[in-house]
Amino acid sequence: MKRISDYSAAEFKQIIAIKEQIESLQHQLTSVLGDGAQTDEEEPDAPAPAKRKLSAAHRRKLIKALAKARKIRWAKAKADGAVPTPKKRRISPKGRAAIAAGARARWAKFRALEKGADART
Repeated sequence: MKRISDYSAAEFKQIIAIKEQIESLQHQLTSVLGDGAQTDEEEPDAPAPAKRKLSAAHRRKLIKALAKARKIRWAKAKADGAVPTPKKRRISPKGRAAIAAGARARWAKFRALEKGADART
């Protein structure tokens, strides 16, 4: 590769003329293809721009606004009677006794198996 001082004036003029021709051709190419065309100078796999992030203050404000809207919606729904309150389900004394008897039977079976395992050892 030559140093700049090694070039003559005629060679510099020739270099400048070639450079101008290249720029002219690039301009013609972009005018034919349009502004959306991708040239060699542009990087085809450029990273996507970063997503915008909410500031902490704006996030708090947004959460408060959403909570207020939710309260208004629920108040309106309750006023219309659209949201019935569910009845509490309670177990009868007979059902409670059956569950307790089943638990006692399971524990008795467990203790019997445990006692039998201790006798073998």
